[in-house]
Parts: sequence; structure tokens; C-alpha cells
Amino acid sequence: MNLSPILRIAAFATAVIALTSGGALAQKKYDAGASDSEIKIGNIMPYSGAASAFGVIGKTEEAYFKKINAEGGINGRKISFISYDDAYSPPKAVEQIHKLVEDDEVLLVFNPLGTPSNSAIQKYLNAKEIPQLFVASGASKWNAPSSFPWTMGWQPSYQGEGRIYAKYLLKEKPDAKIGVLFQNDDFGKDYLKGLKDALGEKADAMIVAEESYETSEPSVDTHIVKLKASGADVFFSVTTPKFAAQAIKKLAEIDWHPMHLLVSISASVGSVIQPAGYENSQGILSAAYDKDAADPQWNNDPGMKKFTEFLQQYYPDGNKLDSSTIYGYGAAQTLVKVLQMCGDDLTRANVMKQAASLRDFQPDTLLPGIRINTTADDFAPIQQLRMMRFKGQNWELFGDIMSGEMER
Repeated sequence: MNLSPILRIAAFATAVIALTSGGALAQKKYDAGASDSEIKIGNIMPYSGAASAFGVIGKTEEAYFKKINAEGGINGRKISFISYDDAYSPPKAVEQIHKLVEDDEVLLVFNPLGTPSNSAIQKYLNAKEIPQLFVASGASKWNAPSSFPWTMGWQPSYQGEGRIYAKYLLKEKPDAKIGVLFQNDDFGKDYLKGLKDALGEKADAMIVAEESYETSEPSVDTHIVKLKASGADVFFSVTTPKFAAQAIKKLAEIDWHPMHLLVSISASVGSVIQPAGYENSQGILSAAYDKDAADPQWNNDPGMKKFTEFLQQYYPDGNKLDSSTIYGYGAAQTLVKVLQMCGDDLTRANVMKQAASLRDFQPDTLLPGIRINTTADDFAPIQQLRMMRFKGQNWELFGDIMSGEMER
């Protein structure tokens, strides 16, 4: 059939209109907090209180999103990062999350910090079907997609890390007498459970003392004295930065020199080791999944060069020796990856779908060989670590990459 020129132009115009209205425009999907120009991200951090050392994470993330916005945003949309102080207090966390969801109408809650705070908000966010994404806590409960499909962790689980220390002790010091100092909440109990699970039937004999502390306590000194009196020759410090630094100082003060295992969340040179004193910290053991900016081996690393350039331009007050700065950068980079994967479908359901579809993603700051992988059935993005020992003024990695999974 031959159409006249006028009819051909009309047909073409009709097709263009149909494609435009039914195609590209229809592909854009938004929930509250997202639009053609903006993506609202909510966050809570302990900018004050016992865990205020972690507030650096939120400040780093804010600076990273400024960098992304300066470079054009996410698929043309600018990130609006709204971060409130919860003072590491569950009631305050609930109050701030309600404000973020009901007043600010954020698309998602990103990297909220702390096991107690996240435990307090988990049911609310899941009932509202709002992503509680890349939780800044290693509690095992964040990897339960069948029960809490809107909650996902980011860092290795505390139980998994506890199992890694147990595996190390069984190999290197099978006759160890372990004294444990742990925070009396899910954070502390998760680490202790991982240690005991991997020690297995030897746990009762090897763990000779357990001391728990409350975050409201001014210091842990009395607990340290009790652990020394138990005869322990291994000290497992399951502490947040403030108390980790106190413990290191107290061990030196009372001239107690056990094998010292320190959990990774408090292995920061800037916020723990420096305040406690380099001379008091020699030989401490920990585990890592990200690079240590104090380690000269990363001076020419492409990823760490990007990290250093970011700090210089967007967060000049940031301390590159503080592992919380490294953490915030890596977590923010992971969220940006997920939002890029979402394209023009910025619904909460698609955010979780893409977050559960990460394949071998490696932020600039992760150790070589460690990748982020998620599936619809596995909400634990990072599951590997390497042991490290503090020597001089930085951590030295040793041994192979280890998994915190239980051996079948």
C-alpha cells in the first residue's frame, strides 16, 4: 500500500508519540523520596554519645554524595542525604526514623549504625516496606531475607568474625585460656556466640572468664582487672572504639600482656590505636576486609589514590587513618552502585531487588580478593576477612583470606 507523503508524516508522528508516551516516559517509576531530579536518602548516626567515634562514617558518606552530585548525580538525579543523630540510643533511633519516613519522606534508610538502634527500627521499616539498606552493624539478624526482606547488612557478620578468631586460636594456641570483655547487647553477644560455636566442645575449657559492660559505664577498667585475675592468657576485646582504647591503656597500666584479639570495628588507627598509644598497641591481633590507609603498601594502589583524592577535595577534615572514614566511603560507593543499577525504576522494591543482585562488586577500599556478592536468599554482602597484627604504626596483614562460615 502506497501512502501519500502527508499520510506517511502523520503515521510517523503518531508512532513517535506512541513510543514517547508508552515507552520512555512510562519506564520511570518512583516511590516517595524519588523524582526526576532528586533521591532522598535517610540515615541515623551516633554523632554524640558512647559510640560517637562512628559519627565519622556519616560525615564521610555526606561528603561522598556531594562528590557524586558534583559529578552529575545518579542518572541525572541529585542525592539529598538527610542524617540525624540518635546518640546510639534505641528510643532516639525510633524517633529519628519516624521523622525520616513520615516527615522527610525518604526513599530508603541507608547504613543506620549500631545493633541496638537497628534492632529497634527493623520491624517498623519492614512493616512500612522501606529499605533498611546496608546496615552498619555485623549482627547476623540482618541476613534474614525470608523474615525481614527490607533489611540488608553490609560488613561481615560479627558471628563470622568471631569464628575466624576461634579458628586462629585452635591452630596457633590450642591451650589458650581466654578472657572475654563484651558489650552487653546483641553486638557483643554475637561475637561471643561466633567464638563459642567455632571452638565447639573446647569452648567451656578454653574460655575461663567473661565480663560484660554497659555503654553507660564511664570505663571498663574494673572489668580488665577481673579478667587479668582469672589467669587468662588471651584477651578478646569485643568493644566499641571508646572502650577499646580504654582497654588497651589499662592492660599496659596493670602490666598484663596476654595475646590481644580486637574486633575489626575497633581496629581503627586514628580513633583507637593513636589515642591508646602506639607503644601500648604492639602485637594486637584483629581482622580486616578493607585497606588500611596507614599501611604504606597501599600508597600506589589505584583505589586508595581515589580515596585520598576524595578526602582532599570533599572531606579535608577527614582522617584517612580512621577506619570509619574508609568504611563510610566503601558503603556509600556500594549504595551508589545499587542506585545506578536501578535506572529509572526508583521504587523501594526495585532498590532491594538490585541490592540483592550485586555480583563481584569491589569498592575502592576493599582488600584484594574480597568482593561483594548478594542474592535474593543471601543478604550478607561481605563474608571474608584476613588476619592482621599491629606493628610499628600500622597493621600488617598475614595469612590467607578466611571465611567466617561454619564448616559443614
